[in-house]
Amino acid sequence: MKANQISTGKFVNDKEVIAVELSNTKGTYVKIFNYGTIINKFVVKNAKGEDQDIVLGFDDFDGYISKEYLSNYPYFGSIVGRYANRIKGGEFTIDGTSYQLPKNNGDDCLHGGLQGFDQKVWDIVELTESPNASVTFHYYSFDGEEGFPGDLAVQLQFTLTENDELILTYQADTDEATPINLTHHSYFNLAANTNDIRSHVHQMNASNWLEQDDNYVVTGKLIPVDGTHHDFRKGKTFAEGWDEENGYDQTYVLDKTYGELTLASKTSSVDSGLTLSIYTTEPVAHLYTAKYTDVKNGKNGKSYDKFSAFCVETQHAPNSLNIPAFPSTILQPGEVYHQTTIYKVSK
Repeated sequence: MKANQISTGKFVNDKEVIAVELSNTKGTYVKIFNYGTIINKFVVKNAKGEDQDIVLGFDDFDGYISKEYLSNYPYFGSIVGRYANRIKGGEFTIDGTSYQLPKNNGDDCLHGGLQGFDQKVWDIVELTESPNASVTFHYYSFDGEEGFPGDLAVQLQFTLTENDELILTYQADTDEATPINLTHHSYFNLAANTNDIRSHVHQMNASNWLEQDDNYVVTGKLIPVDGTHHDFRKGKTFAEGWDEENGYDQTYVLDKTYGELTLASKTSSVDSGLTLSIYTTEPVAHLYTAKYTDVKNGKNGKSYDKFSAFCVETQHAPNSLNIPAFPSTILQPGEVYHQTTIYKVSK
């Protein structure tokens, strides 16, 4: 197991951008920037014995901060916070006090605001090689950042195991009641020879999905997947029966005991023989098949277009702040936020 860090020679807000490389004895290799904790590379051996990178991104760091990329920003491989997905009207109330967040997606707040955790340079606090290669990042979000109350200290550890598991362990505490709903936004493509995920076979343990308004904001209503194209419980290709124009951009309620680490989804590609299994302690998973992706000059000069990847964003339900019936996403002083999500690759 190996873990090392390399300077990119780049600085953002006077803080150095570092690349951390984790590898195991099987040749699996993960590269993570401390900027946004972006997973830049996730290289595994496919069924043909070839090295294959299964995440979208850029060959070097400059791609992630270019004006062209940020103008139609897809959050490639980054952490999302303080609050994943959409908050209706960018508004919420805690103990009678109302807060207004930036409206950066129509009339709503998306993924933490104008500059969320995805555009911050995180501190590297620990690098280990035994028993597994791991790196721990830390970010201190000050009271009022993007409109959120309270000083929030966040820690995120990435651990690469010999079983080709990339384990993400989140922890946070606050000095004032504040919302928190973290996720990671990696774009996966398991196929070795195509920029399209329509033929990927996807299985998700979810009997209900969450109704959304016209701007994809969750309303609070659960809709059964029975008899609809949203039913992935037995597994099927993404393209089987789907909306050809929109693909998927919905939140699914996982069939599980709240807080337990269980299998959320399993996705496979016949082309490569690879399967990605995602485990999480979180209650929902947002499935997105990259409808709005339009990125030029990606890795090896590739263009990433509509349906070129899929995301499974494990989290609490979007807009929970405004839906009392949903599990609370308010972290109180003295409490510790915990979340674990595992990306396991097999063949």
